[in-house]
Amino acid sequence: MRKYCEECGREVETKVITEKETYDVCGEPIEVDAQILVCAECREQFYCEELDNATLIRAYNEYRIRHKLLLPEEIKKIREQYGLSQRSFGRLLNWGDKTICRYENGSIQDKAHNSLLLFLREPENMRTYLTENEIVLNEKQKAKLLNTVDKLEQDLEYRTGRRLFDMFFSRIPSEENGFKGFDYEKLCAMVLFFANKSTGLLKTKLMKLLNYSDMVFYKENGISISGLRYAHLPYGPVPDNFDMILGRMAADHIAHIDVVYEGAYEKHQVVPECDVPEGVLSDPEQEMLDRIYEKFKSFGSVEISDYSHKEKGYNATKTGQIISYAYAKYIQLN
Repeated sequence: MRKYCEECGREVETKVITEKETYDVCGEPIEVDAQILVCAECREQFYCEELDNATLIRAYNEYRIRHKLLLPEEIKKIREQYGLSQRSFGRLLNWGDKTICRYENGSIQDKAHNSLLLFLREPENMRTYLTENEIVLNEKQKAKLLNTVDKLEQDLEYRTGRRLFDMFFSRIPSEENGFKGFDYEKLCAMVLFFANKSTGLLKTKLMKLLNYSDMVFYKENGISISGLRYAHLPYGPVPDNFDMILGRMAADHIAHIDVVYEGAYEKHQVVPECDVPEGVLSDPEQEMLDRIYEKFKSFGSVEISDYSHKEKGYNATKTGQIISYAYAKYIQLN
């Protein structure tokens, strides 16, 4: 990208650098890594709305982590599991009409509101809330919501699968998962995207595509897409406990692995069983997957593994160790 530099007095090439910046968030100073567009010659800084917004989101998310507050997409997920609009959810909680909208769009919720949202994340708690509090929903709306709660409570996946997953995949945002609790639905959408896009996609390559998607998205937005942790293994970064995830995806008829033999070689091919679901991935997340696909579409499994071995996060860790998203800032795809 070329821009006119006032300091140099001409149009110059630009580059993005990373520096520490401190933001005031709710009266608290929050230091984060900020990506800044500068003149490649004199380092004069340019205004870049995209980079500045990403840094602000990173600062807000860091504040949320420190104070154990839900992230915007987690609030949205709680609301959507009950099939409620933003307005209906706000009325149910006796909050203002636009409160939920503001929280889902990035405004930081107060601790009292956060505690109630955490409580209502579990369907059995929603039942308690509906039966023990005076609510503004009419009887038809209340009956519909209770029916949804019944289904969630009776769902075998909810009672057993979700709890089993919680044991292995943290829902507590941290630097190891890109400051996002594990999101199985988004991960399935990511796998389906790459598996449908790439004919004969091998498991080894998929692991690297997921890693780059999450890491680069975190680098630019301060949060990962899937909430996965990635471990250092001999063939490059691999999602932690990914065989368990693949097993669940196969059981859910999302995708499965076919073993293909070519002479003495055994290949593990990812086979999608459905299309990418609509509305699961945001536009920025979808754009990131497109970028990663375009970057590595001509790479074979060995090539992309070798490429990943050069990353600082991989070289700074040992076999079996989790690769922190803090290393994402060093990834350069160009």
